[in-house]
Amino acid sequence: MSFRYKLALFVSWPFVSLIYPRRTFGRQNRPGEGAYLICGNHSHVLDPFFVAYSMGAGRQIHFMAKVEIFRVPVVGPVLKAIGMFPVDREQGGGAAAIKTAMRLLKDGKKVGIFPEGTRIQAEEESEAKTGAVRLAARMGVPIVPVFMARKKRLFRFNPVVIGEPYMVELDKKPTPEDIERAAEDMMERIRALGETLS
Repeated sequence: MSFRYKLALFVSWPFVSLIYPRRTFGRQNRPGEGAYLICGNHSHVLDPFFVAYSMGAGRQIHFMAKVEIFRVPVVGPVLKAIGMFPVDREQGGGAAAIKTAMRLLKDGKKVGIFPEGTRIQAEEESEAKTGAVRLAARMGVPIVPVFMARKKRLFRFNPVVIGEPYMVELDKKPTPEDIERAAEDMMERIRALGETLS
């Protein structure tokens, strides 16, 4: 756990928690030590903070995020300092981001990915990119599914639901259909967590 990561959570916690307070469910499902992927739905710029607070300050999460965010003055250097890393799909940088994620997981780190690839609003349908399930299967690490309410409410509790970790089972030479089914299964697990709130 880096000092910069702890400091970022400490400094941002009052602002985020006062404006968008959250209520975490499924804390018992949080894994302890070791590498794993955290995969959740994505609708708000503050979602990484929602996940980080809910997983606990003792678990540093290295989030994959769009490269555009890292180009913002001041913000970009801060994000890099706390362990986030960019993905630039337009310039073929997705492969570089996956290599970074693989290195982090190999070193026993925790990696956060929003498999929808972009922020999705409540009324929109979403499909998961296959990178997360490919990565989990290749590295032999579990996925921790996380659901967050897509519509964030000001000054009211916003639910975050942590699901049970699970292993992605793929053959050594999976077909594209196999991989797509695994990605859809992941999204179904995430959506199912939201249904537990109703």
